[in-house]
Amino acid sequence: MRKLKTDELGRVGIDAFKKQEKLPLVVILDNVRSMHNIGSIFRTSDGFAIEKIYLCGITAQPPHRDIEKTALGATQSMEWAYSANVCDTINELKLEGYTIIAIEQAENSIMLNNYIPDNSMKYALIFGNEVNGVSNEAMNLIDTCIEIPQFGTKHSFNIVVSAGIVLWDFFAKLKLNS
Repeated sequence: MRKLKTDELGRVGIDAFKKQEKLPLVVILDNVRSMHNIGSIFRTSDGFAIEKIYLCGITAQPPHRDIEKTALGATQSMEWAYSANVCDTINELKLEGYTIIAIEQAENSIMLNNYIPDNSMKYALIFGNEVNGVSNEAMNLIDTCIEIPQFGTKHSFNIVVSAGIVLWDFFAKLKLNS
């Protein structure tokens, strides 16, 4: 088996990417402190062609070399916006018709494998701070909460791993299984 070369992958350029149809999904980063995590989420979001990333609170913004180190240019392809207050972002997205979903361990959360997104809806997924998770203020405004099933001794995944798992799951359910 031969690995494909970069020019054989058929990737679109930044201009074409910005014009292509996107997954009806946005990501909200709620006080994410690690710039490497932020950059990785930009790169993962580009990979699944989501609509936009909202950076809230203490979440750093491009351009920054530590974000670029892991984003590998995805800060140029991905649409993004900053808001000091995550609640303002959530309320704006609700007005635009988004279903707001926290990715968190919470009472009455729905296990990711049991959550079936609807192709006719738009979703905003909130990923929280590496230590404290999604803020209580944001949790008070969500429509529902999704939890990733875990079976080991640790109580959580790294935010980038969580984002990769959930974005892939939504992509697969909305695009591949439709």
